[in-house]
Amino acid sequence: MNPATLDHAGIAARIPHAGAMCLLDRLLAWDAAHIVCGALSHRDPAHPLRSPAGLLAPCGIEYAAQAMALHGTLSAAPGTPPTPGFLASVRGVRLLRPRLDDVEGELQVRAERIAGDAGQALYGFSLRSAAGALLLEGRATVILNALPAPP
Repeated sequence: MNPATLDHAGIAARIPHAGAMCLLDRLLAWDAAHIVCGALSHRDPAHPLRSPAGLLAPCGIEYAAQAMALHGTLSAAPGTPPTPGFLASVRGVRLLRPRLDDVEGELQVRAERIAGDAGQALYGFSLRSAAGALLLEGRATVILNALPAPP
């Protein structure tokens, strides 16, 4: 049985991102098509994606990708391992501010599985501020069950 909510440790145990690269702090809600997570790591001066100019808005795509990865693990059939996948493309991305590190409070990371099959998934995603302001949005294609070719 998958949990209704998770903390940072519970998320880190389910996605392939370790240490400071696990950017999500909590799972707020999810169902077969949607996931909503909260994140505070955008304010961390030691953020692994932070540049000298700050945490630039395109880094929000990584927050969304981690939410999609978590959604995939939670959506796996009971008793089966999660399907490995990788982010193949993003489209229609709108960045509504240049940086994320100056956003007050928790980021709300949302993803919705719009379509897909055993080989790929199409997600819509968005990041919002704690006050509800839209920070970025777009669509992403995730390729599933793609294993590297043997050497």
